[in-house]
Amino acid sequence: MSAAEREVLRVGNCSGFYGDRLSAMREMLEGGELDVLTGDWLAELTMLILGRDRLKDPDTGYARTFLVQLRDCLGLALEKGVTIVANAGGVNTPGLVSAIRELATEQGLSPRVAHVRGDDLTPRAAALDLGRPMGAHAYLGGFGIARAVDSGADIVVTGRVTDASVIVGPAIAHFGWGREDLDALAGATAAGHVIECGTQATGGNYAFFTEIDNFSHLGFPLAEIRRDGSSIITKHPGTGGAVTVDTIKSQLLYEIADARYPGPDVTTRLDTIVLAQDGPDRVSMTGIRGEAPPPDVKVSLNALGGFRNEMTMVLTGLDIRAKAELVQRQFEEELTTSPAEMTWTLARTDRPDAPTQQQAAALLTVVARDSDPKVVGRPFSQAGIDIALGTYPGCHTLAPPSGGSPYGVFTPGYVPQSVPEHEVVLDDGTVVAVGPPQRTQALEPLTGQPAAANPAPTGWPTTTAPLGTIAGARSGDKGGHANVGVWVRDAAAWPWLSALLTPERIRQLLPEAADLPVTVTHLPNLLAVNIVVHDLLGEGVAYNARFDPQAKGLGEWLRSRHVDIPDHLLPSPPEDHR
Repeated sequence: MSAAEREVLRVGNCSGFYGDRLSAMREMLEGGELDVLTGDWLAELTMLILGRDRLKDPDTGYARTFLVQLRDCLGLALEKGVTIVANAGGVNTPGLVSAIRELATEQGLSPRVAHVRGDDLTPRAAALDLGRPMGAHAYLGGFGIARAVDSGADIVVTGRVTDASVIVGPAIAHFGWGREDLDALAGATAAGHVIECGTQATGGNYAFFTEIDNFSHLGFPLAEIRRDGSSIITKHPGTGGAVTVDTIKSQLLYEIADARYPGPDVTTRLDTIVLAQDGPDRVSMTGIRGEAPPPDVKVSLNALGGFRNEMTMVLTGLDIRAKAELVQRQFEEELTTSPAEMTWTLARTDRPDAPTQQQAAALLTVVARDSDPKVVGRPFSQAGIDIALGTYPGCHTLAPPSGGSPYGVFTPGYVPQSVPEHEVVLDDGTVVAVGPPQRTQALEPLTGQPAAANPAPTGWPTTTAPLGTIAGARSGDKGGHANVGVWVRDAAAWPWLSALLTPERIRQLLPEAADLPVTVTHLPNLLAVNIVVHDLLGEGVAYNARFDPQAKGLGEWLRSRHVDIPDHLLPSPPEDHR
């Protein structure tokens, strides 16, 4: 490899979640030059799913779709000399290594396979004051992955590491970074944060999607990482979607808390990132500063919370509220058990004088939870059956009554950096220990920055219009909290946006947050405001029965809310976003 080639590491992504596009691995390997191909198969909910899989069958517990992709592409990756780094090990990384070797033998191939271990703290959870969860997995960093790549491994698999670590680890190995290279580590972390969610960086889930010319089969992203940690985010030529400052900004704001993005290797200062268009489908990320990582690492704690059942009844036409009150009273009278928790939600999706029956319908959902599956099983369903012909006119449900099913509860835990026994098992069985960082620092959240150097002037003529007329947003879940990043594209609109989105105003715009803590962080370099609505999602996606349990559409709801926008900031004429 030439000196010039050593200055850039090309890292691609082929998976943003467990079940993502199976053809993506081949598309990335065939579509252009790569040094490393990574993917993210794990989410908080996925860890619960894989944990339950392994309870049923000890040989499972890893992301099986990764094996499907590898069966198709292992020979191609070896031929091209592309290193594959994947967190698909889930809760059974050794099991995935065995499956990979079996697959390779079937194909007459001999890849060098290394894996990272030490994330599984389940056997020690009680002793570490983490309770007795079904699974306790620490978020490890990239230095173990780096050691595996340095050993010459063709495939590196991990369990629970931070999403960005599968990108950071190969960069550490390529450039020889040490623990003290905080700015470079922060830059690679930012690049990893952008590309780990796959096509969300190339136009997927993007607020201004109507501006993208080619939405056919979006290309997966790749990062050209440089020695100083700066990077270019791009995609293979000829693939769908777009890589622009705003598609990248949108992903940078996804699932963050404030201006500090803490990880096991470095704390990345999101308020230092400078984005610039570097050509068609090329965006540079520079200026990124890093601080020492926090003294503790996060632990994903998943437990079986109990059992739940739900039923959604369709209410059509007139007297919707009276119909809802009637069926709720009848259902509760017929119920022969007393669930520990039961909630009713009426969604008024109906409209007067509707041209279609569906537009005339509202949805009434009842959800029951209990530690005993029998309490929310047959008796719950039977209550709905017993009143079916003797309740409100037009009674029907979205689905037949069913039995109760288990639900999970996610909670974050924290342990000192020295607690996980972070190790790498090389292809020949050699075990290499990976020490914790030598320098850490306690982090105080950056939540109180001034809205802007100069407060937004008052007295401008305004027009009432959806916030999304001039602002983009991206939202998601972090355990029981919801994050919404909101940004504008015109610097002239930044003082107005930053002054508008106070916690009080957000509670007005999002009434579901009226009684919840709201934290707001300003990111002037991104012309953005990050919002965290605490506890909106209860005990996590597997527990809550909210209409949008992962808050994926929360940002779009906020964009649809009407606010008074200064006329000089509006496009002419105002766009119709209905």
